[in-house]
Amino acid sequence: MSDQKTRNIARLRELTGVIVPLVTPVDDNGKVDEASVARLLDTLHGSVDGFMPALSSGEGWKLSLTQWMDMVRYTVRHARGLPVLAGAELGFAPLIAGRSELAASLGADAIVVPPPFSKTESNQLGLVEHVHALERDSDLPIFLYCENEVSGWPLDAAELAQACALPSVIGVKESSADEDFTRQILARDPGVPVFQGWEHLITKVTGTAGFIGSLANLEPETCRAALAHPDGVRQARVDELSRRYKLDTEDWYMHIKKELAARGVIGTGLPVD
Repeated sequence: MSDQKTRNIARLRELTGVIVPLVTPVDDNGKVDEASVARLLDTLHGSVDGFMPALSSGEGWKLSLTQWMDMVRYTVRHARGLPVLAGAELGFAPLIAGRSELAASLGADAIVVPPPFSKTESNQLGLVEHVHALERDSDLPIFLYCENEVSGWPLDAAELAQACALPSVIGVKESSADEDFTRQILARDPGVPVFQGWEHLITKVTGTAGFIGSLANLEPETCRAALAHPDGVRQARVDELSRRYKLDTEDWYMHIKKELAARGVIGTGLPVD
């Protein structure tokens, strides 16, 4: 491992606070709109601690390679030095390694990696093997995306803790939506920051390093306040806003985009096509 990578890993393992899983603004022609990305980041600076483009809230599974590269590039360009953790919503290690190489060339600080998607003949890796393969083939630090809805990965706190112990892993976005599972992870002292990935649990589990959730695109200060004062009042406010913006729907990212467009932050509320 290079000295530079070692330094980056140590720095990123200190991350705390609010990281925004950014929506992907597109123009009428379906191209990622740099001006909208810049305005969105401008509204977030001072209230957040990092950016996570091209993950689920950014319709990462739908992005073309060009759209993915543009979203990562523009986020880095307008991040003003805040960490950029590039999503790679792919379930096969060699494909993620390719995205990691591209993300590094674009200036991203880390790659966000989901578990291996449900095992097929071409993908027989467990989580630890999956991450170890990426560690071997990637120059970027690895941020784990703990989810099982898309990947079909069976939630396993022991296996996740083993993956966290690998040298290149810098953190976890815990999106199981199961507060007991979050507690199981924290009880194993994984050695890297664990961020809550669901609005309805933002105040419910103590010991997390912060929050990575869609609401932060719209209400970063509310999210920060809930982390600082994790009580029923703040949780009720987060829950109220989550209902208002329909974050519990299958197309939650579209409701965020429409609200941002109505505020004049992004140019359109269109989906990625």
